[in-house]
Amino acid sequence: DSPEIKEEVLRKDDKFLTLLKDVYVESRDPPVRVKDGGGEHLPSKQEEKRLTKLGHLEALDVKKVSKGKISLVEALTLLNNHKLQPQIWTAEKIAAEYSLELKDVNSLLEFFIPFTVMEFPKETKKAITSRKPKQLT
Repeated sequence: DSPEIKEEVLRKDDKFLTLLKDVYVESRDPPVRVKDGGGEHLPSKQEEKRLTKLGHLEALDVKKVSKGKISLVEALTLLNNHKLQPQIWTAEKIAAEYSLELKDVNSLLEFFIPFTVMEFPKETKKAITSRKPKQLT
């Protein structure tokens, strides 16, 4: 706010200005190193892959996944199979079928449940809408 400070900041110093004109900066990028293999990223360890079990939905998903993992279509398929036939599609069978850990399959079956679409009959809707609410006293 002080006018003296403002004036000092805006004032050009000829001595420093001439020194600044003498400064020359040159910048160069370091030389690019080419790695063996043409710069492709190769995994450090070879992952074991398996073919997916997709049936008629195979056009919608990937063809190969790493062992211990499943694709989205496979996850939905196994969850639906377990929901429809839990005696046949047990956690142990799913783990063996899809090369998964049993603890992961148990967690998957516990925390991910496919939706069920339910449609109420028309008479039930009518009974719900025509019912008068209770009067509070």
